[in-house]
Amino acid sequence: MKNFNIKAVLFLNYFVFAILLNSVGTVILQVQQNFGISKSSASILEGFKDLPIAICSFILASFLPKIGIKNSMLIGLFLVSCMCFVMPFANDFWFFKLLFTIVGISFALIKISVFTSIGLVTSTDKEHSSFMGFLEGFFMIGVLAGNVLFSLFIDDHNPKSTRWLNVYWVLGAVSALSFLFLFFSKLNEKEARSEKTNLLGDLKNSISLFSYKKVLFFLLCAFLFVLVEQSFQTWTPTFYKEILKLPTSMSIQAGAVLAGAFALGRFLSGFFSKKFSWIYVVSFCVIGFAISIVLVLPLTHNIQIDEGTGWFNAPLVVYVFPLMGGLLAPIYPSINSVILASIPKYLHSAMSGLIVVFSAIGGTIGSMITGFVFQEFSGQQAFYLSLIPLLLLIISAIFMNKLKINPKKQ
Repeated sequence: MKNFNIKAVLFLNYFVFAILLNSVGTVILQVQQNFGISKSSASILEGFKDLPIAICSFILASFLPKIGIKNSMLIGLFLVSCMCFVMPFANDFWFFKLLFTIVGISFALIKISVFTSIGLVTSTDKEHSSFMGFLEGFFMIGVLAGNVLFSLFIDDHNPKSTRWLNVYWVLGAVSALSFLFLFFSKLNEKEARSEKTNLLGDLKNSISLFSYKKVLFFLLCAFLFVLVEQSFQTWTPTFYKEILKLPTSMSIQAGAVLAGAFALGRFLSGFFSKKFSWIYVVSFCVIGFAISIVLVLPLTHNIQIDEGTGWFNAPLVVYVFPLMGGLLAPIYPSINSVILASIPKYLHSAMSGLIVVFSAIGGTIGSMITGFVFQEFSGQQAFYLSLIPLLLLIISAIFMNKLKINPKKQ
């Protein structure tokens, strides 16, 4: 297979950061129990993760090809490896703020690099879309693996136990391994550079993206999607623990089931994108997810959970709730691939930076709003609110589909 080695490395890098980024839901649940942190205070961890992603992506997007795509990924992996080896000694909330700040900075480097690299290792629009779907699907496999991994280190009988921090020894080792694989892999970065421009010219190319209405509607779509996605991913463990009254380990495993549904949905999007127009896929998924919210959330009221409840004897809603993620999953890779395939490869780094920035802002706002509503009202009402951004998302996608881009290389 052409470019097999570097493609495998991109999958591995995404896998590592899937675990680290989406551990925030588990960490939010655990710091509430270990350090007595309130929901609204714990939700700030999403900001410590996403704001560095947004800031660094905005600063680095235009310049990353000149820094080097491979070099940027190596820097990100080195930083998180070091931080993971520090975390087993964490004894205060600020450690987790620092952890997610480092993870955010590193992911900005990784995601822009990965998105830019896809255009270098694929040849056609359909291949680009398919690879994007499979890559995002593998990202969710990482989320699933991370939830399962964290649940293995949880002590259900002692909520104050910090034994779960030993999971970071494993994550540090995996990050270091990914660093080594990337170090010995080759990537031809020539097409990602605009040879005729200097740093100022690259910055002008990036700013020029805002002149296209299709880009603006895309950024709104990305913001709205991640706002909804992160709300569910981050707060599902707490929802299962406090609303459904399940054990902590099982609540975290529910996050793994949600991730599994996301993975399946994104892998399927890799196939569907070859057969159907992206707007049909996105419309079907948005409408289907909205309907599932209206049908499933009422089932979470007044359910009875016995002390011995496990996965083999839990109420139906315990299984159905996370499966909704399968409908939400194909949206993100579909819209990302469409916009990247619409522009020249030398602009992919700048566009990837904008994707990361608006996704990060959406994730932070979504998680914080959900955390506030969860605390002040109820978990059900927090998730019902997602119907509003879903409506705006499908409207924005329809406008985006009607617009074209004809950029001129500078």
